[in-house]
Amino acid sequence: MKLIKTFAIMLSTVALLSSSTCSDIVEQQGPIIGKPDVKVENGQFTPELLNSLGRVSGPTVSPDGRKILYGVTYQDIEQNKGNRELWVMDVDGQNATQITKTPSSENNAVWIEGGRRIAFVYKEGDVTQMWVMNADGSGRKCVTALENGVDGFVLSPDEKHVVLISQVKYGKNAQDHHPDLKKANARIIDDLMYKHWDEWVETIPHPFVADFDGSQVTNVKDVLEGEPFESPMKPWGDVESLAWTPDSKSLIYVCRKKVGKEYAISTNSDLFRYELATGKTENLTEGMMGYDTYPIVSKSGRLAWLSMEHDGYEADKNRIFLMDTNGEKKDLTANWDYSVDAIVWSPDEQFIYFICPFQGTQPIFRMEVATQKVDTIASGTFDYDGLAFAGPDTLVTMRHNYAMPNEVFSVKAGEQPKQLSHVNDDLLAQLDSITIERRLVRTTDGKDMVTWVVLPPHFDPAKKYPAILFCEGGPQSPVSQFWSYRWNFRIMAANGYVVIAPNRRGLPGFGTEWNAQISGDYGGQNMKDYMSAVDDMKREPYIDGDHIGAVGASYGGYSVYWLAGNHENRFACFLAHAGIFNLEAQYLETEEMWFVNWDLGGPFWEKNATTMKSYTVANPKNYVQNWNRPIMVTAGEKDYRIVFTQATQAFNAAKLMGLDARMVLFPEENHWILKPQNSILWQREFFGWLDRWLKPQAAPATEGSAPADSVK
Repeated sequence: MKLIKTFAIMLSTVALLSSSTCSDIVEQQGPIIGKPDVKVENGQFTPELLNSLGRVSGPTVSPDGRKILYGVTYQDIEQNKGNRELWVMDVDGQNATQITKTPSSENNAVWIEGGRRIAFVYKEGDVTQMWVMNADGSGRKCVTALENGVDGFVLSPDEKHVVLISQVKYGKNAQDHHPDLKKANARIIDDLMYKHWDEWVETIPHPFVADFDGSQVTNVKDVLEGEPFESPMKPWGDVESLAWTPDSKSLIYVCRKKVGKEYAISTNSDLFRYELATGKTENLTEGMMGYDTYPIVSKSGRLAWLSMEHDGYEADKNRIFLMDTNGEKKDLTANWDYSVDAIVWSPDEQFIYFICPFQGTQPIFRMEVATQKVDTIASGTFDYDGLAFAGPDTLVTMRHNYAMPNEVFSVKAGEQPKQLSHVNDDLLAQLDSITIERRLVRTTDGKDMVTWVVLPPHFDPAKKYPAILFCEGGPQSPVSQFWSYRWNFRIMAANGYVVIAPNRRGLPGFGTEWNAQISGDYGGQNMKDYMSAVDDMKREPYIDGDHIGAVGASYGGYSVYWLAGNHENRFACFLAHAGIFNLEAQYLETEEMWFVNWDLGGPFWEKNATTMKSYTVANPKNYVQNWNRPIMVTAGEKDYRIVFTQATQAFNAAKLMGLDARMVLFPEENHWILKPQNSILWQREFFGWLDRWLKPQAAPATEGSAPADSVK
């Protein structure tokens, strides 16, 4: 309690009313970004075309089940930014109509008033607020005026209340410590979690409850007023962290009520129920020690959510938990050995539909709540994304794979999924097609490993092709049928490469044992799995075994650095983005201490079996003396998760070893490369480097074997 009071004086709640409210008329703030006019030449997929595709997101079904609202984002390469507009189509995919055309993005769009109007958030000037408009896009009206804006919102079932996400000040700045030094800009820090992913933590999100009459939001109240806790949780928390009870009298929110060091070492979040009338707050998941997230409440008041068991283990199995109206809790997935990503109640409450990684894809499943029987609703060589009902048994979702980005689909048990949106059909139809193959590779410990192989356009098995080993990040992220705007397998194949993408140890979708094996064993079985995949593919006559490269980001970048010193001449070159080169430095440079504590066994000064293994055998820097191939490193200077100095260390080591090396740093990017022109530059540098060393004109990598490692 003393800690809470101490921090309360450091928090300044957002002012409820801004000194300058948003207008109801959208003023032109620069050129409108829309679908670019691009031409495909000779069927070739280029970085420019990759950044010209429409990015479909957020399909929402109208209350009567007849219309679908969704967003499409286009990038403007010249302006170096993107913009999201809203579209509406019939539930069968007909009559797709763009309903907004504005200089800023409309986000968090939902139907209100039975489908007659739409609520959304929109940024005008420097502040984002909540707006409403008619279902055809006319009659736009700003309904909030929060000084720090609105990041997102969830309306209550009766639409008389709304919970708004807005930022509040956190901690003290230089002027709070020294009011007379008006131009001082120092950071004065006394505890951990002072930075997170790509920001210095100066504000945190709070949920604000308010009244809503359809045209104005009033009586705004901070649910966590004076408390130093964030809800939703940084960095990924969003409106999925908030849910209303069916009577609209209570709000359920996700929060990890910890600060400083305790926050930095723990993943123990909880679900809290807040009563609007009294302000009473109850912890619904007291004693459940891992992440508790994603609450969904049925019409009868049954609460389901995603729950992890272990404190500090962010990649733990995500279980579906149920709390019945009598308060009894039950793990519905006790006999389901896979980690769940998204859930939704069926309209009749007999089922919970969910998406989870499974055998290298992300299908849609259905669980009967009474029996916990699981059926597959939609599968294939695809990933599904999002769950919304259109009627009693029809789902609206999105689907993608290595060949195509998200489009909206409808799914019904026992029927083939139907594509509803066709945002990118015209451009994709002009591209040379690729081939996606699923392959089982035998690992060194006798397991069958699902490995995706992507073959170039006009593939001829009688020819020789250079290959790329893709090393996944996470480390516990699935190598499913993802579509990426950086690690895009279609563009890799279009450039003449065979892509090898193994589901090595430490990935979800193959049971908890397979997923958990990597923790404390970074340089172990998963590295052998990589090499098994490469060795298996080298047996194919179409693989040019002298010209194989290894690439990856984050943990994948770590993998590249480790393989560079232990590859036994399997690879001709390497490329790492945002990778971990020095695990000792990583332990003290990163911010989410629960992650390195769990994965590495603790700090390097604690001498237990796991840490000794992590900081010696698994530490890439200990194998620099073995490096014997060209290496390129890239990083964003605003990456506070894996600090860009990891890249500079690796680059310096390579140059001092006399190797060909290249470093590309992005001052304004974080863990990802997001701005359109930087994205194109990254792709050009990526293929420029690989082409230099892997294309047929490059000399074979036939140097002598690397010296034996010196780590004991």
